[in-house]
Order: sequence, then structure tokens, then C-alpha cells
Amino acid sequence: MPSNDERLLAAAIYLISFVTAFIGPLVIWLLKKDESYFVDYHGKEYLNFFISCAVYGLIFGVLTLVIVGIFLLWILSIFVLVFTIVGAVKAFSGEEYRIPLIFRLIR
Repeated sequence: MPSNDERLLAAAIYLISFVTAFIGPLVIWLLKKDESYFVDYHGKEYLNFFISCAVYGLIFGVLTLVIVGIFLLWILSIFVLVFTIVGAVKAFSGEEYRIPLIFRLIR
């Protein structure tokens, strides 16, 4: 079971993304990845999530030319909101959570 500090930092990776989408989680992960497996795991998971959502956003942005992209961008924004909150809750409760439908480029 991860310590309280590890759980708090892992949850902070997700929650700070509402303020700084990429820089905040990246800083926390880079500072603590060598000290804690748990923070390292959630940092990698969030960064993979961010990369995947950026790729989906670009694709859906192009698809707005044929109108369907507008609907898909709404779905993507709900997806990001829900899975960021779920990731934070799971991290704070001490669980390793794998976000569905993302590319796992950082291992």
C-alpha cells in the first residue's frame, strides 16, 4: 500500500491538470518518479492519457470539416473530465488505474 504522501502526489498529478494540462503533471512526475513506483505509474498513465487525448483532439478537429467532429469533440471533453476525476480518486485510494482507450507510449 502506498504511503499517504505518495497517494496525494499521484492524485495531484490528475487534479493539477485542470489548471496546467501538461506542465504541472510533468513536473510532479519528473521530480518524484525515482522515489516512488506509485507516483511513477500514475505519472506515466496521465502523460499517456494526455498524448492520446491530444491525438484524438487533432483528428476530431479535422473531422469538424464534415460536422461529425463537433460531436466527437464534445464526447472527448466529457471523456477527459470523467477519466481525470476517476484517475484522481483511484490514485488517492491507493489503486493502480488503467485509463481505457489510450496509447501507452511511455512505459
